[in-house]
Amino acid sequence: MPRRKPLPPEIDVTDPQYYFNRELSWLEFNNRVLNEAFDPRTPLLERLKFLAIFTSNLDEYFMVRVAALKQQVEAQVTKRSADGRMAQEQLDLISQRLRPLVVKHHQHFDQALRPQLAAHGVYLLDYMDLNQEQRRYFHQYFEEQIFPVLTPLAIDPSHPFPYISNLSLNLAVVIRDEEDGEDLFARVKVPSSLPRFLQLPEHLQRQEKGVNPVWTGVPLEQVIAHNLAALFPGLNIQEYHPFRVTRDNDLTVEEDEAEDLLLAIEQELRKRRVGGSIVRLEVHASMPENLRAMLLEEMDLTEGDVYEATGLLCLRDLMSFMALPLPQLKDQPCHSSVPTALRRGGDANAEHPDVECDLFSIIRKQDVMVHHPYHSFSRTVQRFITEAAADPNVLAIKMTMYRTSGDSPIMNALMQAAENGKQVAVLMEIKARFDEENNITWARRLESAGVHVVYGLVGLKTHTKVVLVVRREEGRMRRYVHIGTGNYNPKTARLYTDIGLLSCREELGADLTDLFNFLTGYSRQKQYRKLLVAPVSLRDRMMALIQREAEHARAGNHARIVAKMNSLIDPAIIAELYRASQAGVQVDLIIRGMCCLRPGVPGVSDNIRVVSIVGRFLEHSRIFYFHNAGQEEVFIGSADWMQRNLDRRVEAVVPIEDPAIMIDLQEILGVLLADNRQAWDLQPDGRYIQRHPSNDSPEQSSQKILMELAQA
Repeated sequence: MPRRKPLPPEIDVTDPQYYFNRELSWLEFNNRVLNEAFDPRTPLLERLKFLAIFTSNLDEYFMVRVAALKQQVEAQVTKRSADGRMAQEQLDLISQRLRPLVVKHHQHFDQALRPQLAAHGVYLLDYMDLNQEQRRYFHQYFEEQIFPVLTPLAIDPSHPFPYISNLSLNLAVVIRDEEDGEDLFARVKVPSSLPRFLQLPEHLQRQEKGVNPVWTGVPLEQVIAHNLAALFPGLNIQEYHPFRVTRDNDLTVEEDEAEDLLLAIEQELRKRRVGGSIVRLEVHASMPENLRAMLLEEMDLTEGDVYEATGLLCLRDLMSFMALPLPQLKDQPCHSSVPTALRRGGDANAEHPDVECDLFSIIRKQDVMVHHPYHSFSRTVQRFITEAAADPNVLAIKMTMYRTSGDSPIMNALMQAAENGKQVAVLMEIKARFDEENNITWARRLESAGVHVVYGLVGLKTHTKVVLVVRREEGRMRRYVHIGTGNYNPKTARLYTDIGLLSCREELGADLTDLFNFLTGYSRQKQYRKLLVAPVSLRDRMMALIQREAEHARAGNHARIVAKMNSLIDPAIIAELYRASQAGVQVDLIIRGMCCLRPGVPGVSDNIRVVSIVGRFLEHSRIFYFHNAGQEEVFIGSADWMQRNLDRRVEAVVPIEDPAIMIDLQEILGVLLADNRQAWDLQPDGRYIQRHPSNDSPEQSSQKILMELAQA
């Protein structure tokens, strides 16, 4: 019998020194995103895409996270973060870390990627680089297409400083009235209704020796800037300078006081269109001090809120270049397949192995795992729902909806099902950040078709991803379920890695019935047969599973935890992982984004390693593995180890009981941990170091390997 290990020296695992700051950890994640734009192994247009994603991520970061810290400073909140910092300290550290990244971001586009684009016939020019014929074309384009849309706004004692909308690109214009020699100021908004980058017609495209032109054009704001005279006739344009603002854009709803949650959200959305306080000002580095000072004063900002760029502002618009017909400059297409179990007869060697068989009969026989985008979303999960909607034997469909597309086939199928007389219930989470408006639109349409719509629970976001189908079969009712890690969104299902379970297990059907009664009625369900549900049981069960591994290690048995998720923030979970490490548990964490756990600290986290994978697909699946002295347990679900997921959201995590699926999930975890292409190792000091193949080992891209495995 193994000897019980002695207890380690007592260490306070709640000490702030053992925790990374979540805001700085997020910046490190976005730095890993930016690195994909620098990596020469990444195809050129994909590198451009990652520059755009870096910008888009930062926009949301300022709108939500930085805005929240500023509110804490203003409210004089004294509560410290888990790493022991006050809000202002965090803002100072964010500024210190972020400014070099922003400079690197802009310089890389101007100095590296623009020349490389030109080498492939893509010429994003500055207006000053145009010849006379090209300028005449854009002058005419300005008069016909742009000028009627513009609204110049004067800034003087009789014209107060105008409202600057969130994320808008603007020109600050200095104009001189020669009659009195006075300099005047005006603001011109660059209209978002027009393309950001304007293309020249084919006969005016730039011709370079040996390179066929694919696209030649200029930024919209430069066409406006060089035709400003039309907006200010009789005055002299002295100078112009682009700038952009970011506003606090999170919703604040007093749910306990709202008689109608839908109405309260709609009212907050109207406020969002106006926008909250400005939290960031982006300017071109050429902007003179007097103009910059005027903007800061009018916007009630300080120099610490200003971020300079030496080139174009708002590089998120570079995403439009992904539409160019240059497949050689993009990732190879991912050809999604269908799981073997859902092919004809479940036989991969059948004559037509990719022809699907009857879905419900297969799920009756066995649980089926789907892994997107490697497995087709439309031919698995979407098909499950649309076939249920059309099946005359299906009596009821219930599902949760957190995010979906604006043209969702699933939503259309549910409306058709309701019109056909089926009982259809949808928990539409109208508090899903930045998807509130889309969800409200769908909720209205679903209701008009006869779907029972619930708008979420007061004080909780419903983040779980579940579907329940009730079907009459041979005189009895049978329940089919889908429980997943990702949204029911056919568009993001091609970009995010997610896992789902299709099952007919009676206990899961009963659990989902109880869960939907909790979501739509007055149930106070406290126990579930199989599911781990937040905020009811998930936290306690996860803590207990970690503690059990620690007990196995103390008893001298092999103990291991492997957990994959988006973020690891929760201090109580982190403290429990530290204790498990001290007991001898080997802990492997695959954390794409924020991680507040400090690995590799002697005596605290020696046995913990953290890896982050950033690649062409957004790693979004959550998988939890516990060795349990050889009686292995594996779970998948919608929850990260964050306070909001464990305590303030409705989440569902399901145990995997099919031995073949357990093996498949362990194989996925093993492939991810062996990655030496997109994987980064978190160091004890907070740095991430990217892995690279050694001379005697081949490159192993986990996402590429998983694509190949799905095709096998």
